[in-house]
Amino acid sequence: MDLIIKVKEIKGTCPAYSPGDTILIRDGYILDTKNSSPVCMHSLASIMPYYVALSKGVHPRTLGLSGTKEDRAYLQCLDPCEITGGGTVIFEIMAD
Repeated sequence: MDLIIKVKEIKGTCPAYSPGDTILIRDGYILDTKNSSPVCMHSLASIMPYYVALSKGVHPRTLGLSGTKEDRAYLQCLDPCEITGGGTVIFEIMAD
């Protein structure tokens, strides 16, 4: 199963992402760099623990990652913008 990871919101200022940017993961493990926005390596640390389960159809609610749209998972990058002056990115992950 493919995953579409969309930048939903940015708290602070992120030098890598803008709202609406997307990252595509094909077949559960291929980072599709041709059809994705540029990928920040730091954000992968937040995505890595969950992408396999989500790509295998585990429901976001089962992982404690669902929000108002139950069929989507929500994660954030590791930058604590309030302390670093950087930007915390919130990602919305959808199965395709």
